[in-house]
Amino acid sequence: MIHLINADLFTCGIASIIQAVGIGRKIGVRLPLLQGVTFTAVSPMIAIGLAAGGGTEGLTTIYGAVIVAGLVTFFAAPYVARLLRFFPPVVTGTVITVIGLALLPVAAQDAVGGANAPDPGNPLYLALALGTLAVIVLIQRIFRGFLATVAVLAGLVIGTLAAVPFGLVDTSGVGESAWVGVTTPFHFGWPQFSLAAILSMIVVMMITAVETTGDVVATGEIVGKRVGPDDVARALRADGAATTLGGVLNSFPYTCFAENVGLVRLTRVSSRWVVAAAGGFMILIGLVPKAGALVAAVPHPVLGGAALAMFATVAVVGIQTLTAVDFRDHRNVVVVGSGLGVALFVTVQPDVAQALPGWAQIVLGSGITAGSVVAIGLNLLFFHTGRRPAGDPVPAGIAADRIETMGRAEFADVFGRLFEGPTPVPARVHARGPFPDTDALRAAVQEELFAAPAGEQRELMGHYPDLGGLVTSGSGSGTGDGVGPDGRAPAGRAGQGTGDTAGDTAGDTVGDALGDRAVSRDRAGLALLGADDRDELAALAASYRERFGFPLIVCLRDAGDRAALLATARRRLTHPPAQEHAAALVEIAKVAGHRFDDLVAR
Repeated sequence: MIHLINADLFTCGIASIIQAVGIGRKIGVRLPLLQGVTFTAVSPMIAIGLAAGGGTEGLTTIYGAVIVAGLVTFFAAPYVARLLRFFPPVVTGTVITVIGLALLPVAAQDAVGGANAPDPGNPLYLALALGTLAVIVLIQRIFRGFLATVAVLAGLVIGTLAAVPFGLVDTSGVGESAWVGVTTPFHFGWPQFSLAAILSMIVVMMITAVETTGDVVATGEIVGKRVGPDDVARALRADGAATTLGGVLNSFPYTCFAENVGLVRLTRVSSRWVVAAAGGFMILIGLVPKAGALVAAVPHPVLGGAALAMFATVAVVGIQTLTAVDFRDHRNVVVVGSGLGVALFVTVQPDVAQALPGWAQIVLGSGITAGSVVAIGLNLLFFHTGRRPAGDPVPAGIAADRIETMGRAEFADVFGRLFEGPTPVPARVHARGPFPDTDALRAAVQEELFAAPAGEQRELMGHYPDLGGLVTSGSGSGTGDGVGPDGRAPAGRAGQGTGDTAGDTAGDTVGDALGDRAVSRDRAGLALLGADDRDELAALAASYRERFGFPLIVCLRDAGDRAALLATARRRLTHPPAQEHAAALVEIAKVAGHRFDDLVAR
């Protein structure tokens, strides 16, 4: 156990430096991301180890699977990055929830004394487990900032100290361990390779690839870096390299730790060199066996109490991810329900795997992998195979098969008309397709708009004409030509004919004859303002731009009458910048929504 802890710390430090600093141009995303052994692999590795006979022999089989899965991840990284559209929130949310729920029995077993000497009726074990949990909760309730983030560590320390008088803390290993020790490759023997174990671990790495992608995107937003498929591929290569290194140095699969993403947001320390320095510290600690022995001395009930909090939090993250899923669509209910049901079935009745062939026991003998395979498979079945007539079919103006066959450039051109200026949002939406119906496509457009980096959002805002420029230079005449601040059609958006030509979108010129009917609808209402109102609105728009640095954007079709429009402009001028950034995005989303309805002509 001491050697495993030191090996993990040592390898974790190397992995974090690889991810934060990078190697060449292809490995490492160069963001403040800390690496750690993934929770997703715990149950599958236990199943692999037990199937191989347990003990050292089980470990060597685990390491063989880890090494191969790491290599597969490394070389498949660019292709995996393109397959992530098959892992929408309905899949990732289910998988993360399954991970948390399936690990809770492991925490509960530790809380009652551990697998080797369980004693559920022992009141001391119960008191230590619940006491540790209570300390963690109290620290998070009372303190803020850094102290709240180390609540679990504080709970482990306080719980261990409380267990000392009862003789539950065995520190003999600390005295017997050396001060300095280096983890040696293949310490437990040469790795053994089992096809079933390898396939199971590859499934684990595909799941962690989704987790890594979410962490990279979230961190990119925090530090203001735009994240693309190449960045995701570099992050996954680092995961693969670290995982293979872990198998060689007696550790396990590595991934970006979501906990560190929250810490970056909380502390606002976003330098990747801070993570690199932390990696250096972990390497140093990994060279001190006494540190590993100290960690190994933590009593099982204390560890179980802390694990209850950590694993339950993982499940909560999954539930939070599922809030983005539209459960009015019964297909999503089936995907989530079946995934959770199968995962808990295997978790509660692990012996059911004995009814399967030997190779399938390793792949499906873990609740995590079984539930994940079901969720991924059902998502492919319901959303990526065949056609489904139910729901909102894509209208005749743009046929369903036409959208499905659109290349990235054509799709971006057609649906780029939802916005006033150039934006990568449509291209990112295309990467998530194909979509089963227009509601799913529309939701993807909105999600990508709000998930875009702040700098990208500000740039898009700058392309929208403010109301002041429109009312002083002339409003839309209702002919269908998009009108800009100077009274002319914005470049690349001139209508071809009158507004009535909006439905003429057939053949290869799909979208070209949109005519910007939506644009003139959005603006034509300004012509109804009187001279005094126009002057006031122009003054408000000028003050708004001076205060916030971007135009006053209002969806006129939802703005109400003259008085409501002016009242909205006055009120928004008093908002703080962060709130107004969000308000401008909402208005852009409203305009895009109306234009979407015009484009697909329900």
